[in-house]
Amino acid sequence: MSRPHPQRPRRSVALGATAVVAALAGGLLIAVPGGASAAPSRLADDFNGDGYRDLAVGAPGAVAGGRAKAGAVVVHYGSASGIAAARHKTTTQDSSGVPGTSETSDRFGTELAHGDLDDDGYADLVVGTPKEDVGGDADGGSVTILWGGRSGLSGGTTVADPNPSGHDLFGQSLAVGDFTGDGKTDLAVGSTGKDVWLFKGGFTRSRGAAGKLRLDTRIEPGAYPDGAVRLASGDFDGDRIDDLVVSSYAGNLVYRGAPAKPVFRTEVGTGGAGALAVADFDRDGHDDLVVGTDFVSVTDQTAKGGYATVFYGGTAGVDPARNAVFSQDTAGVPGVDESDDSFGAALAAGDVDGDGYPDLAVGAHFESVGSAQHTGNVWVLRGGASGLTGSGAQSFHQNAPGVPGANESSDMFGDAVHLADHDRDGRAELSVGAAGENSDDGAVWVLRGSTKGITTTGAVSFAATTVGIGKSGDDPMFGRTFSGS
Repeated sequence: MSRPHPQRPRRSVALGATAVVAALAGGLLIAVPGGASAAPSRLADDFNGDGYRDLAVGAPGAVAGGRAKAGAVVVHYGSASGIAAARHKTTTQDSSGVPGTSETSDRFGTELAHGDLDDDGYADLVVGTPKEDVGGDADGGSVTILWGGRSGLSGGTTVADPNPSGHDLFGQSLAVGDFTGDGKTDLAVGSTGKDVWLFKGGFTRSRGAAGKLRLDTRIEPGAYPDGAVRLASGDFDGDRIDDLVVSSYAGNLVYRGAPAKPVFRTEVGTGGAGALAVADFDRDGHDDLVVGTDFVSVTDQTAKGGYATVFYGGTAGVDPARNAVFSQDTAGVPGVDESDDSFGAALAAGDVDGDGYPDLAVGAHFESVGSAQHTGNVWVLRGGASGLTGSGAQSFHQNAPGVPGANESSDMFGDAVHLADHDRDGRAELSVGAAGENSDDGAVWVLRGSTKGITTTGAVSFAATTVGIGKSGDDPMFGRTFSGS
């Protein structure tokens, strides 16, 4: 995963408009955005350059080209009125100019990241398809860059796997950042191996990356063959070079960005991360790292239902000893800590109230609200001069006043979360994915930011069918992933 800074545009990191609907099976889909400015915004998640942040949503189980679970990606374009179902474009591997072909169980859109890779001012979207068969290599995996432009995303370039015989699931984790400090946007790709590949900035649409570097990570032998299941980028030591976080099921490794290639600096947390998030929550000039521990071992007494730990940055980078833990047992956080809630399975950072301090959204897709099981829940924790706090935390689910829908078993509301200012009012909106909604059709909710935090006034939701993705006897899981979360 990669992440954008909530307020300041950043060329090196992560994610307008009349809808013209076409059939998903036909390949290139849906709306063509309009009104992009002549000078692109250079926002890391503005694919059409009109100055509004966009939202990329994965539907890895979608039918495409008549193939079950081939997968699709939907981009919802921001505007003065925010995100809406009508302003979108859906892309599959059958879309014009996109490499490859939609095939059964490819799961295009399983992983997403964004940033301006070719330095043209328009954000590009990186799509991981880890279950794709490449030649005779079953589940070898593939990575595709979809290029941004004045009309939004169009066409694509394949990022070739440099070591196909050494691992599988290439593209199961992605991160975007300037890891070598040369001012160019790089792409990090993980797989089941210990080798994480850095594709160097200076990308072109015809030749791809300017070069590549192999980073042999310190993933413990017990983690193999799961490999690098999560990646994230952030400038934790304030040297203006992005550092790389590599998470396996054994632990979370932080590599300091450096001109030659990143070098190992420290390890934080115990066990792997269900999710990672990065932001400067206390605004001290150093990014902070949040690790979500959604699966709690029997020996871990921190919290039964999962927890999120923020490790604060400093001049020496991420400090394992300077941390704060948040769970449903934390003062101010609504709810009750219960086994198997999966608190921390999804994380996202952004400034929801416009006070200049990033806040943190936390998803628990297995939380049960009322009599229904695994309905899901999302919390927003507030940032401030002293960092994150449980004081004033907010809680949302489908039975909360103003939130569209109703809690049902296995909805998994909060399966994915995202915070970004899509309407340019200075406050981030909260987007929530529920891949299990309506028997795994999936859906997305958008709740607006306000000076008092997230509000349900004007909240909207849209399902897979509203963006042209039909169930066709399968499980699209629309909302399973967001880029930048």
